[in-house]
Amino acid sequence: MNIINKKAPFEYTIVDRIEAGVVLTGAEVKSLRLGHGKLEGAFVKILGGEAFLINADIVQYSYARPLGYDPKRTRKLLLHKKELISLQSKLESAKLTLIPLSWYTKGPQMKLEVGLARGKKEYEKREILKNADLRRELEREFRGKIK
Repeated sequence: MNIINKKAPFEYTIVDRIEAGVVLTGAEVKSLRLGHGKLEGAFVKILGGEAFLINADIVQYSYARPLGYDPKRTRKLLLHKKELISLQSKLESAKLTLIPLSWYTKGPQMKLEVGLARGKKEYEKREILKNADLRRELEREFRGKIK
């Protein structure tokens, strides 16, 4: 199953992509395999030499016990020490942030694709919307005329 953060390419310019493992419970893995997760509004923070996924929403698995489950709990990311050090240096040197891009399976494991990103300005977002509208109008106008 592949769960994608659809707002990320619109809100940010992705500079680099990194694959990370995530510490999850069994019920969370089952829920993600069914596609019940959201990455909108989530971000990654490096604290004390460790990376954490904050504010990612994993809906509770329907057959799991409901006792004390928090769908937006903070989850630890599994990265190599070298990757953490390089990410931290890149974050400090430029105005970049870490955002989750997608959940996916790799064999029996759940992986998270994390992007090193720079936020887009408001005028850049407006330009993207304007170009999409123009492209849509052109497709409507030339629909059926080009063979």
